[in-house]
Amino acid sequence: MDLRTTVERARRLKHLHGAYQPLVLPTVWDVWSARTAVGAGFAALTVGSHPLAESRGAEDHEGQTFGEVLAAVGPIIAAVDVPVSVDLEAGYGQTPADLVAGLLEVGGVGLNVEDTVHSDGGRLRGAQEHARYVAGLRAAADDAGVPLWINGRTDVFLHADDPSAVLDEAVERLRSLEEAGADSVYPVGIQDDDDLLRAVIAAVGIPVNSTAHPVKHDLERFRRLGVGRITYGPLLQLAMTDAMKAALGPWAP
Repeated sequence: MDLRTTVERARRLKHLHGAYQPLVLPTVWDVWSARTAVGAGFAALTVGSHPLAESRGAEDHEGQTFGEVLAAVGPIIAAVDVPVSVDLEAGYGQTPADLVAGLLEVGGVGLNVEDTVHSDGGRLRGAQEHARYVAGLRAAADDAGVPLWINGRTDVFLHADDPSAVLDEAVERLRSLEEAGADSVYPVGIQDDDDLLRAVIAAVGIPVNSTAHPVKHDLERFRRLGVGRITYGPLLQLAMTDAMKAALGPWAP
């Protein structure tokens, strides 16, 4: 994709985040799901690492190389005329500059980056370590002249036995990501906890991303709570799996 188109899509993605409260980005995994979501009326998409891996017979948690991910998402991005963000897990061992360069080469205009380093035993990056990585992404995007949307993810709630007990640590991490140049933050694992969602939303000045299930959750609830951005993670693919099984069930031998 040429740089002019990439920049235009990046600007459009930024505008959409300001125009919608929340902005819903269906999480897709192939050309068919991307075209289906656009046909349903959505103005931007995200590619999820888990559903992408499932669709390719690979493992999530960086079970694919960065090159394999780029080869898979390139046709998805090229098949639609809307901005596409990509879940790049913890960065696949790439430097921030190389991660950004590869993503921009295939036309991606946003990314998730998480603090669970699967290639290093699943350890959690320290707050400042993760913030430095995000700052490197921001610097690389600025150098390329593309307003890349960076969604800084923390898994600190996901790793905790009691998510409420790590609220202060999560807020520290989210604020560090905001200061490092993230455009939105993504505290995974609290989509069903109103109090924790309200607390993290109040603690930062940028949109907070929440996971949602497209059938089981209520968009208006997220809007009332002040969630700024919604993605589905693997839950849209799981909902489609349930629907496919229900449709095929009566035909099974």
